[in-house]
Amino acid sequence: MKKILLPVDGSDNSQRAVEAAIGQAKGSSEPVEIHLLNVQAPIISGDVKMFIAEDQIKAYYHDEGIKALAKARAALDAAGIAYAFHIGVGPIAETIAAYAKEKGCGQVVMGARGLGSLTGLLLGSVTTKVAHLVDVPVTLVK
Repeated sequence: MKKILLPVDGSDNSQRAVEAAIGQAKGSSEPVEIHLLNVQAPIISGDVKMFIAEDQIKAYYHDEGIKALAKARAALDAAGIAYAFHIGVGPIAETIAAYAKEKGCGQVVMGARGLGSLTGLLLGSVTTKVAHLVDVPVTLVK
């Protein structure tokens, strides 16, 4: 079975990646397992945690993740493609790479922001970091 990790942030770029993954799944000769992932960057430092309950922080990450996943889930549902969805919290590229390894994904399909390679390298873009951190093919969709 082919496993694809599909990180999305709710942007138009990530939605195009969803459409590309749907095309791959429909055109595949083997079953495809899609793992839809949204990663929330940590917003609370240790000093602030003492003033906000842990369950409130978790609820915030969950709610924001669900919002970011909504369009992707709707597209996968409409296409009749089965998937599992996940919401991670942490450094974005590192969390994507960890999920790819944990879920045994053989490919990552993600949206690109359209930055040139030099600009992406200088800015340390998420896509560049993911490509360096994973040991599987990364398909970038513009």
